Amino acid sequence: MREFSEARNWVQFHDPKSLVLALVGEVGELAELFQWLPADQAQALASDPKLKQRAGEEISDVFLYLLRLADELGIDLSQAANQKMSASEERFAISDVHGQAPLKS
Repeated sequence: MREFSEARNWVQFHDPKSLVLALVGEVGELAELFQWLPADQAQALASDPKLKQRAGEEISDVFLYLLRLADELGIDLSQAANQKMSASEERFAISDVHGQAPLKS
């Protein structure tokens, strides 16, 4: 992503604020695909080839902007995700939350 941006002289536009706003915009486009789908039918409807392709495109946009933001901030995304998962495993012990949506604390 960095090489792609550098080759096009777009790095000048990739400050953290701008990348976050671009990321939010792409998440909005992804949400729009599912916004009015009935919740109980969303999984089945999402298997439609057209919707699945569009969802893949939007998820890719989100992923790529997220990678670019992590790069710009000097965050090793893989390491940060692993640390977050470890913390979540401790915070949400299976015996405490199995089958329950966790409450925000």
